[in-house]
Parts: sequence; structure tokens; C-alpha cells
Amino acid sequence: MKLLIVEDETRLCQTVSKHLKAEGYAVDACHDGADALDYIAGTEYDAVILDIMLPGLDGISVLKTMRSRKVKTPVLLLTAKSTIEDKVAGLDSGADDYLTKPFSLEELSARIRVMIRRSGIERVDNMISVGPLTLDINRKIAVREGKEIPLTAKEFAILEYLMHNKGIVLSREKMMHHIWNYDYEGSSNIIDVYIRTLRGKIDADFSMKLIQTVRGLGYVIKDET
Repeated sequence: MKLLIVEDETRLCQTVSKHLKAEGYAVDACHDGADALDYIAGTEYDAVILDIMLPGLDGISVLKTMRSRKVKTPVLLLTAKSTIEDKVAGLDSGADDYLTKPFSLEELSARIRVMIRRSGIERVDNMISVGPLTLDINRKIAVREGKEIPLTAKEFAILEYLMHNKGIVLSREKMMHHIWNYDYEGSSNIIDVYIRTLRGKIDADFSMKLIQTVRGLGYVIKDET
């Protein structure tokens, strides 16, 4: 899953980014509102962590612009302001949640999980399933017909993205931009390498092949041929 952090306090931005990367998220970060809108226009995010007090274009303006453009990505506002009026203003502008500084990283993580879950991603007890394949979010493993399949961080991220988009064909470029950071300059062929490895782990020992290639378009996961 991919997150965007918009925070002008450099040290806090680095701390939050490091924490969320350690939890398995792909993370982009920027420090002002104008750059945030550029990132959001060019990349699909699962959630945005947005500071209100930004130089130039403030967080509320960024949020209002997102919603006016029909961008439905969940947004968690960060702010040093704690009055009820400020919270109401943020929520009325289209925010999904609100966290007052200072905050614990554990609470931030929990709020992100809840926010993403509310956005419509189906999970049951932190599990995602496609046919006989289940992804254990907490343990970072896949389970198929009782067999546990350990995954690397990138394999897990790619498989999770495919499973969240069951039945939808995802291009190599879209997958790469979702899994890797915004400034990644490598080839999209790296997706082919990881898909080949995932197939060896997920499909090789079973008659039903879940990860399928759509020639000229990309990859899709589905539980029917």
C-alpha cells in the first residue's frame, strides 16, 4: 500500500516516513501544498497524511482541491491546533480523520489502518482473500490450501495490490508507481521479475493459476479462468 506524507517539519516527516516504511508501506513525502497536488495528480495513493500548516498552499486548501477534483483518497489531517472549531473545519473540508500534534507513531499507524479500512477495502481480521489464497496482513505471509508462503516486503506489497484490485488488469507502470517511491527511476520490467517470483510461490504447486497475464496490458489476479 502506498502513502503520501505532506509535512513541512523535516525531522517529523523523516521520522514518520521511516516508521511507515518499516510497517511495509511505500511512502512518498513532500513539504508544501503545491508539490502535494502534483504528487496526487501523478500517483494513486491509498491514503494521504496531510499537515494543515504548510508554506504557500495550506493543507485545507490542498484537501478542498482534492475533493473538487473528485479525488476520494482518504486523508488524515495533522495539526498543532486542537480546538473543536479547527477539527470541524478540517472534517467539513473532506478529511477522513484528524490527529493533533504531538502524537504517537503507534496511534498514527492505527488511524491509518482504520481509515483505509473504512475507504472500502475489504478485510476480515486483517485478512484479504482471493479464492483459495489468503493474505495475512499482520504476519506478512500468504496462505493457500493450508500452506504458508513467506514473502519478501516487495512481493507482499505487489500481491496485496493485486488482491485489493481483484479482477482488474493493472499495468506494469501503474504497479511500479504504486509500489515504489515517486522518484524511483528503474525500469517497469522489474514488475515482471517479481511477478515471476510470486507465481513460483503462489501458483506453481497448484492447478488453478491465480496471477494471470493480459498480453499488452499487464497483470490481474482472479479465481476463475
